Amino acid sequence: MAFRNVCFAYGPDRQVLYDISFEVEPGTRLGIVGATGAGKTTLISLLTRFYDPTAGAILLDGVDLRDYKVADLRRQFAVVLQDTVLFSASIAENVAYAAPGAGHEQIVAATQAADAHEFIGRLPQGYDTPVGERGMKLSGGERQRIALARAFLKDAPLLILDEPTSSVDAKTEAAILEAMNRLMRGRTAFLITHRPSALTACDVQLRLERGRLVEGLLCPTR
Repeated sequence: MAFRNVCFAYGPDRQVLYDISFEVEPGTRLGIVGATGAGKTTLISLLTRFYDPTAGAILLDGVDLRDYKVADLRRQFAVVLQDTVLFSASIAENVAYAAPGAGHEQIVAATQAADAHEFIGRLPQGYDTPVGERGMKLSGGERQRIALARAFLKDAPLLILDEPTSSVDAKTEAAILEAMNRLMRGRTAFLITHRPSALTACDVQLRLERGRLVEGLLCPTR
C-alpha cells in the first residue's frame, strides 16, 4: 500500500491532509497516531474509498484505488471501529455478517480467536442470544470482541482498527490487545490509537500533525 503526495479537503476551506507520502510493505503493522483532528480517520476513510484524494494517489499492489470496483476493494479489508455496529439479532448472526453462509464451527473458531467464546457460553442462550438494538445488551468490551470475531471470520488480507480499545477498562483492554495481536499477525494492518499499550503490537508508527506527516517519516515502534 502506497500513498503518493495525497491531499484531501472536505471543501474549499476544509483542507485536512497535505502531501502525504509513505509506503507500507505487505504484512506490516502500522500504528497511526496524532491529536484529535489531525486527519487520522480521514486517512483511513481514503483507504476504503469512502472518499477519494483531491490530489495524489493511493496504490494497492501498484494499482490506483480508483481503478478498483469499490465492492471488490472493500472485500480486501476487515474493519474494527471504536463504536462497533451490531444489529438487533443473535450473536451468531452478528458475527456471521462478515461472511454470510459461514457455518457454526467457523463462527465458534472466530469467537475463540477473538477471546469472545467464553463470555458467549455464559449467556442464557449462548450464540442464539439476542444482542438488542445496536448491541446494547452487551458491554463495550463484549461488543469489541464480537467486532474482532467478525474480522477473524472475514479473514481479509488488510485490516483497519480505529481506536479499538478506547472505551474499555485496563483488564478488558489487555484481553482485546491479545486478540488483536493474533488478528494482525500475517496481515497488513492500520491501527489508529492514542494508547501507547496498543502501539507495542505495531512494527512502525506514522504520526500526523494538523494533516501533515511529522518529518515525513515512518518511525519504528521498537
